[in-house]
Amino acid sequence: MGDGRRTVLLAARSAVALYRLLDTLPVFSGDDRITRLFTLVPGSDFGVDALSVIDAVGGRTVPWDEACRQRHDLVLAASPKGELSLLRGAHVLLPHGAGFNKSIPGEGSADSASGLDPQYLLSAHGDAPAALHALAHRTQIARLAATSPRAAARAKVVGDPTLERVLASLPLRDRYRTALGTGPRTLLVLASTWGPESLLRQRPGLPLELSTQLPHDEYQLALIVHPNERSLLGSHELAERLAPALDAGLVLAGPYEEWAAVLVAADALVTDHGSTALYYAAAGDRPVVSVHHDGVELIPGSPMDALLRRVPQLGPAAAVREALAAYPPGSGPAAARAAFDERGEALSRLRTEVYALLGLTPPSFDAPPRVLPSPAAPARRPVAFDVHAEVSGSWVRIDRRPAGLGPPGHHLAVEHGAAREQLSRSAGLLYCRVLSPVPVGPAAGWTASGWIRHALSAYPGCRTAAAVLLSGLSVLGARGDARTHAVLVEPREEGGRVMRADPAAALSAVHAWLSGRRALPEGEVRLACRIGDRSFSVLVRPATDEEAGQTIGPAA
Repeated sequence: MGDGRRTVLLAARSAVALYRLLDTLPVFSGDDRITRLFTLVPGSDFGVDALSVIDAVGGRTVPWDEACRQRHDLVLAASPKGELSLLRGAHVLLPHGAGFNKSIPGEGSADSASGLDPQYLLSAHGDAPAALHALAHRTQIARLAATSPRAAARAKVVGDPTLERVLASLPLRDRYRTALGTGPRTLLVLASTWGPESLLRQRPGLPLELSTQLPHDEYQLALIVHPNERSLLGSHELAERLAPALDAGLVLAGPYEEWAAVLVAADALVTDHGSTALYYAAAGDRPVVSVHHDGVELIPGSPMDALLRRVPQLGPAAAVREALAAYPPGSGPAAARAAFDERGEALSRLRTEVYALLGLTPPSFDAPPRVLPSPAAPARRPVAFDVHAEVSGSWVRIDRRPAGLGPPGHHLAVEHGAAREQLSRSAGLLYCRVLSPVPVGPAAGWTASGWIRHALSAYPGCRTAAAVLLSGLSVLGARGDARTHAVLVEPREEGGRVMRADPAAALSAVHAWLSGRRALPEGEVRLACRIGDRSFSVLVRPATDEEAGQTIGPAA
């Protein structure tokens, strides 16, 4: 175009390919000479979600037939599959994963890495239609040259735009953990690729097994599922299959951006042979454990193969702590270095290349990677716990597990109004949380002491009832005692950070401590409570009239 205007077509065959293309858009950011259009390349079993994603980001979609009739100044694709040769314009091919680690049986050339297969990279005449094959690591050019010398001649190392977003977002780690409600717990992430050798196909019960094995106050679990698997099942079907684990607190990360924010927030990873683990490993040296067993998909000598050979293998779910502790430091970053070059330079290098193809001078301003948005708060959380307790004088150890997943403990602790009524009627400790300020306007609400009396009267099996206030202080009452007490779990400092326990865990500690006593104390008592893997000081004292009289919510 003589007027300097250019059209860039983002051609996606699946949702995962589209997500990678979206991560490259900052190279054109702020340039009003560029018109960005989207089209769905037909032929994939996993394309069902791509159009909804384009709609969600507000992109303008061009039907495939129309896209084939028009000429475009640049065509960006993140998969070589499909009839891309029908799209006229200079083609730029980007990888849609890290490391080219997998071969898909029954698809393309035998033993060729998906993304480097000459059957898809070369035309019927043996030509390489891509004007630029953008790669993330110099060794990938050598791998490409071994199978497709003509394609390798068009290849350049630019880096990985998705990794750029992960690295740019590392300073937001604490923000992501706050959004997830992780607190002082260890965030253990499970990463499942797609296909028959994936974690969810090989060990579908692992998320729930780990929820059963790991104490709630010590670990938070999250799951990252490959977008292809989501497209195959549908989000509703996936959530139904995972329902017990989700009810136990499992975080199911979203397939665009959120999965990467969860990786930034993570403390440890359980992975199959999918490339998600390499993004995790590139962001810091944290434990990795493998659940991948011998199969036909993982390519020997690939970065993921190197990683999985170095890290421990997870056997039974009960052995996960030992497996994580056996991780050899440095193994993850070493594998990531074999997958990613040009860290911090990917967008600028890609920008230089694509603007050269467009025949334009790039804008004078920078195009930094966009930091990842904060993940959404978990949609579900456990609201009833089997609490195992050990008491010795003023020392109490508490181990909470989501109710019904294992053997019963010392008592059942239930959040009233959030758990089903059957559990409330079986609770030894019943508590309510004040989750938001009381609305302004006509309303009827309980006071803390009024709700406690109501709960002890309405639920004969309940020995202790408590209200958790917005301040974190709780007001507690016991059966047979008309007084109310304040319970405050004091934060602890670790390396300049303040760690806070769930006030409901402290209530279970007080409830267990009261089991061997006839009544609440007359004055102040300080308990040493082991909650999860940390010790906290819990103060129990008579509640003031103001504390006992706080309005906590609507009256039933």
